[in-house]
Amino acid sequence: MRNRTENQITLALIRHGETPSNALGRYLGQTEEDLSDTGKEKLLRNRQSGKYPKAGVVFSSPMERCLQTAELLYGCTNPIVVEEWRETNFGHFEGKNYRELSGNAEYQAWIDSSGELPFPGGESRQDFLARCRRGLGQAVGELGKAESLPASAAAVVHGGTVMALLSTFCGGDYFDYQCKNGEGCLCRLSFSGTDCFSLEWIRKL
Repeated sequence: MRNRTENQITLALIRHGETPSNALGRYLGQTEEDLSDTGKEKLLRNRQSGKYPKAGVVFSSPMERCLQTAELLYGCTNPIVVEEWRETNFGHFEGKNYRELSGNAEYQAWIDSSGELPFPGGESRQDFLARCRRGLGQAVGELGKAESLPASAAAVVHGGTVMALLSTFCGGDYFDYQCKNGEGCLCRLSFSGTDCFSLEWIRKL
């Protein structure tokens, strides 16, 4: 890390564009799926309207829908991939929507717990929160390698990743930070090392 007490940059957290499963309300976690034509068109309209801030560095989840979004929004074919920002593992719910899970005892128990129970056969929220936090530490580490710190960065990730990071650092409930495909927020990232960093919410995009 460069020899400074604290660094600050603006960080845009952007949820990837819509996929076919997103349009049908399905739980899309660690299954690969390309953006839909509708999703691509919306991203391009948003970009042309100036919705997304400029970014000196672009980070991305390793999943194709995020990589495709990063290319559409920033012309970035080689973003810095943060493996820990992969979407949560929905386990037995993967690929299904609430209609298809209606009457499923495991699903009802998960709903009754306000999402606090681990996904059956999948990941717990606490493990996911910890994983996303580690991912932010990795991103900070990458920023620390730069010869000069950029004023801004963007991270193209998943809805769950956005909720995990903001609820961890900005308070409130996990579901307070839900956002639609192609939406997100602008934050202030402050850091003095890979194990000392924070996020401050600024505004929605």
